Amino acid sequence: MIIQQHAIITGTGSFIPPVVKTNSDFTQHNFYGEDSVKIETNPQEVVKKFEQITGIAERRYATADMQSSGMAAIAAKIAIEDAHCDPETLDQIIVAHNFGNVIKHTIQTDVLPALASRVKHELQIKNPNCVPYDILFGCPGWVQGLIQADAFLKAGVAKKCLVIGTETLSRVLDIYDRDSMIFSDGAGACVVESKEVSENGPGILSTAVQAHCQEEVFYLNLGKSNFPDSDPRIRYIKMKGRKVYEYAMKHVPEAMKQCLDKACVNINDLKKVFIHQANEKMDERIIKAFYKLYNATAPKDIMPMSIHTLGNSSVATVPTLFDLVCKNKLEEHSLSEGDVIMFASVGAGMNINAVCYRM
Repeated sequence: MIIQQHAIITGTGSFIPPVVKTNSDFTQHNFYGEDSVKIETNPQEVVKKFEQITGIAERRYATADMQSSGMAAIAAKIAIEDAHCDPETLDQIIVAHNFGNVIKHTIQTDVLPALASRVKHELQIKNPNCVPYDILFGCPGWVQGLIQADAFLKAGVAKKCLVIGTETLSRVLDIYDRDSMIFSDGAGACVVESKEVSENGPGILSTAVQAHCQEEVFYLNLGKSNFPDSDPRIRYIKMKGRKVYEYAMKHVPEAMKQCLDKACVNINDLKKVFIHQANEKMDERIIKAFYKLYNATAPKDIMPMSIHTLGNSSVATVPTLFDLVCKNKLEEHSLSEGDVIMFASVGAGMNINAVCYRM
């Protein structure tokens, strides 16, 4: 029997904020386009069309006293308990985010100290050899953190890592922009450990990462409000939705295929794809295009979805979704030992990544 060293996810956790923001809450808004011209379409019609395209009916926002680092710590504690792990044995704490802590009613990013350092503090870890650091990689940040942990584990530099994705996008939204309805808050985490397993045992099988930073680099960025009389010095998250969609359709399926092929896994043996919850229609078409590369048809239950009620929480979408399925909290979706799954994401940068994993 061949024994191999694999990076294995031994515990998961997530924090879903308590504040529910429904689509009806946006029907009283006045929306403006990128040209700062008011959109004359009735806001109710704008919201209705938005839901038809994205699949988002509601999303979650953090309470006024909650910060990204606090949500990260809660998700981390749950993952650590799930892994039956002593926090003092962690070698690395990797926290993916994009805006750090943004205090309610402000728009200033606070990343001093790093969120990972704050999480280590919150977990009361005294071990000086436990190294905390942050990743800025757009929405694919958590998946990239998992890839980075895998590399450190394989190199023998670390034996146990905590990987977290956390975001409070509700703090950087332009309420006059239709795209503001997409984004939400949340946190997800996992513990990854290096373990000896048999040849067909659990663990990360392969990874793939791509970045396109020419004209694509500013498809997501910080810019002034769409409202014509806004202060140009205050910037909010902005997205060129059509450009992001076209980019994702062109490049994400190929990156996913690259990852699956590196793992030497047959497309028919793939049980679930945990893809970044960005837009329901876009995700569905990415999966369809991915399977088309193998002249295959995607199974009906291949892609769990949480976007309908949780929205797009950036780096938190994939780990939160995975935690929900692992804990049997998502109807019609479950995982068993030996199942091969894929994590995939696309976002600001523009960056794409994927991980093939056996349960």
